Amino acid sequence: MQDTTIAAMTERAPEAADCELTAAVVRWLDHLVLERGHSELTRDAYARDLAQFGAFLTRQLGHPPAFSDLVVLDAKAFRGFMASRRQMGASSRSLARTMSALRTFFRWLETEEVLKNRALLAVAMPKVGHGVPKPLTVDKARAVVDGGMAAELDWIAARDVAVLLLLYGSGLRISEALSLRTKDAPTADRDVMRIVGKGGKERVVPVLPVAIAAIARYRALLPYTPEAQGPLFIGAKGGPLSARIIQLAMERLREELSLPDTATPHALRHSFATHLLATGADLRQIQELLGHASLSTTQVYTEVDRERLLKVYDAAHPRAVARE
Repeated sequence: MQDTTIAAMTERAPEAADCELTAAVVRWLDHLVLERGHSELTRDAYARDLAQFGAFLTRQLGHPPAFSDLVVLDAKAFRGFMASRRQMGASSRSLARTMSALRTFFRWLETEEVLKNRALLAVAMPKVGHGVPKPLTVDKARAVVDGGMAAELDWIAARDVAVLLLLYGSGLRISEALSLRTKDAPTADRDVMRIVGKGGKERVVPVLPVAIAAIARYRALLPYTPEAQGPLFIGAKGGPLSARIIQLAMERLREELSLPDTATPHALRHSFATHLLATGADLRQIQELLGHASLSTTQVYTEVDRERLLKVYDAAHPRAVARE
């Protein structure tokens, strides 16, 4: 199926794009999802990256790019594209993802024996600063999830607090919470959920009794009758709930509770991991609960809780020297 984002491979009308190259891009994007197990969100992000690259080449060449144009691209051309993206305000993290998308695409073209061009490998990846998660304090996180508990007659407030409780209480990504189906809803008799995360990786996560109660309350107040295979969390008009609605709910809570700008839905997931680590949870256990493919991804939370770990080390190691 033609991907509408691919139309932006050229700044002209979609029919002006090179048909063979457009078809190859669509096949590659399908390959990412169907064979590599990437999410639809990753597919969309990579599609936008390729679209921006195609638009850049169209401006440089004076016509939509074809395979013959890609074969002769040199490192200077790729650097020019990255420089143009930088001038448009793209961050280093965004540029790094774009580079990753282009490298993956050209590697796939070579594997498929469509064309071979390794000039991109001569272009250095942008340096991305090492970011440390910014969790909320225990009190602030509790205030966030308690914020809507008094709204007994407001099903939307009940819905929002149920979602936020899943982010903080079970460490879900917002996309994972919103992809839950009605039949997956946890109950008093079923206090775990099977979550399919990034790359199709499955994990089982526990659900706190308070979150189960919040979901039950939301479902009792819901003015719609959801289908078993339909979304658990529903928008005001009866359709699937948008992540943007939960982001806006967090923005309102930031103002009401005087929270920092870093208090986002994803910060609740960071808080989940950091607070577990602070109370003695094992990194491997946290990795499993978060659905991280690599332990190194989870280890970033040790930097957040470095002071506590140093105290544990000093108290436990027989040769440790007490710190002042």
